[in-house]
Amino acid sequence: MALSSTIRTLRSRDITDAIPFNVGQPSYVSDIWTNTTVAYDVAIGGLPFFYGISNERPYERQTAPYKKQQFDNSKEPGEQTLEGWWIRSQSSFHRGAGITFFDPSAGEEVEYRFNTSQGVDVWTKGQTTLLKDTVQGLSSANNTIIVGANDGTNDCLVVADGSALKKITMATDTPTVSTYTQTGTASAIQSLATNGSRYFFANGTHIHYGNIGSTTSDIETYNCSVPATIGYVKQRLFAGVANALHELDATKTTGGHTLPTAIFTHSNTSWVWSAISESGSAVYAAGYARNSSAIYKITVKDDATLNTPTVTAELPVGEKVLSLFSYLGFILIGTNKGARIAQQSDTAGNLVYGPLIFETSQGVNGFTAKGTYVWCASASNGNAGLVRIDLSTEISPLRYAYASDLEQSSSTGTTLSVALIGSRLAFTSNASGVWVEKNATYVTSGFLQTGFIRYGTLEPKNFKRVRARGIYTNGGLLISPVGSDGTVYETAIYNSIIGTPEVNIINPPGSQEFIAMKFTLSLYKDPTDLTSTLDTTGPTFKGYQIRALPATPRQHLIQLPLYCYDVETDRYNVQVGYDGRSWERIQALEDLESTGDEVIFQDFTTGEQITVVIDSVGFQRATPPSGGFSGFGGNLTVIVREVG
Repeated sequence: MALSSTIRTLRSRDITDAIPFNVGQPSYVSDIWTNTTVAYDVAIGGLPFFYGISNERPYERQTAPYKKQQFDNSKEPGEQTLEGWWIRSQSSFHRGAGITFFDPSAGEEVEYRFNTSQGVDVWTKGQTTLLKDTVQGLSSANNTIIVGANDGTNDCLVVADGSALKKITMATDTPTVSTYTQTGTASAIQSLATNGSRYFFANGTHIHYGNIGSTTSDIETYNCSVPATIGYVKQRLFAGVANALHELDATKTTGGHTLPTAIFTHSNTSWVWSAISESGSAVYAAGYARNSSAIYKITVKDDATLNTPTVTAELPVGEKVLSLFSYLGFILIGTNKGARIAQQSDTAGNLVYGPLIFETSQGVNGFTAKGTYVWCASASNGNAGLVRIDLSTEISPLRYAYASDLEQSSSTGTTLSVALIGSRLAFTSNASGVWVEKNATYVTSGFLQTGFIRYGTLEPKNFKRVRARGIYTNGGLLISPVGSDGTVYETAIYNSIIGTPEVNIINPPGSQEFIAMKFTLSLYKDPTDLTSTLDTTGPTFKGYQIRALPATPRQHLIQLPLYCYDVETDRYNVQVGYDGRSWERIQALEDLESTGDEVIFQDFTTGEQITVVIDSVGFQRATPPSGGFSGFGGNLTVIVREVG
């Protein structure tokens, strides 16, 4: 019997009659379909179908939406959605350095922050300007140490220069250096302190005392056969000599005294006292032995005598305290790893310290402060210089905003100390001596580099435009994108002649996951040409806006009108099918859809074979049950999305 006759006969039978045989392939077990005797048009995940294309049900193909509607909680106006242009802006950098990625969705951890800087003042909200330059106050290759003081007439620096003690005063940017006359045999000065009118220093043989206003008043008050660390705190003079801690009489005016009985002797004979400070109800003394370091507190009894020192904080193994500084209720801890901030946790003077605010291989050897700012004696961009901390801007508990500050680019030595001479900063380098902030002269150039901008997604972007806001009457601004590998691409210049046009970003070439922006402020009109006009003040940089387009590879949505009947005919009039086949295939297709997994789409009419996910499956029943067949067939509308 011919197949067509069999089908006609089956359709006339009662629905309860048995089906004498199956026609076609009853199971779909492979992701790839291979046509054999039947010329199917398409296959989805190994399920073959014929096209059911008509004017009412066309085959459609279109680009899938690729710009995700995103919410951006940036406080910069106009950035709340990422539609069309993807925009990122910053209008201030006063929360300091230290971020790698600038994703405002991370909240205050990155808000108004940047990656790194050099030679710029970021601390005025809404603007960035050049820092002051420095002048050499004393040329020396010794390990110089300074403290700020006043000699009764002028603000000055008292300087330990090797074995000599000197004084520096400044007339505008011109230093005057005088040398104190020492009693006895001079040896290298290890530690220096002042009570305002007097100086105290320790060398390898004695503790010295003298009047800052007189260069001939030096007295060797105490004999001291080994180097010591001294500190004048709570109107008391302390000295850490070897592993012993002593309270000295700061009023002695005669020499040759032996050290008083130690108030505490560390049980470890290798212990070295490195720093002495105060805060609130306690005096603090810190030291270390090999990889162990701790801070001791010393409280005062009602009768003004001292309690036995006890440990109030221990540092992580390998981190050694080099300096302590008390300011505004905080204790700043300088270590060989960086700087930490501590606060008293109770009235007994116990300390709780926070994480490293910044890290440096040079360590932090001293502090000074003014207003809400603390300056740390540490490397700045590899040069002798300072790092500034803003105690009014807390990033997270006991972690505050910081940035590189004053530095001397011609000196790569270790920064040993920092002090104020009046309102001006000064610091020392073991390679070049003493450097003082100039009165009104700015560094020639400085830069600020943002965190990497990635719009909170790892998808590639085409970074296209950038505009820098600011005042460019004086000097110039160089705009430079920075690639993910750190390569800097000089792109455009702003100044009073060129103005502030929106700039095309050409490099780095191609789409990028992220880039940063480097803005170089300069006294030169053209920061890349040192023969261009040199102004006395530089530009005021107020922020930037960068625009990008998503570079996600485009995907396509394909709408497939398909037949799904029990019995169907291919383009060569070959019939295939059996009772219940349409329902079986619908269930199999919906099972593929429900997993949300990738499947293979094959179009045998074009030869296309791609990976897709099934976005939707629609079915319209077109035939009623009839005879021995279910008659469940109809038309499928399947939408698949190209992936990969």
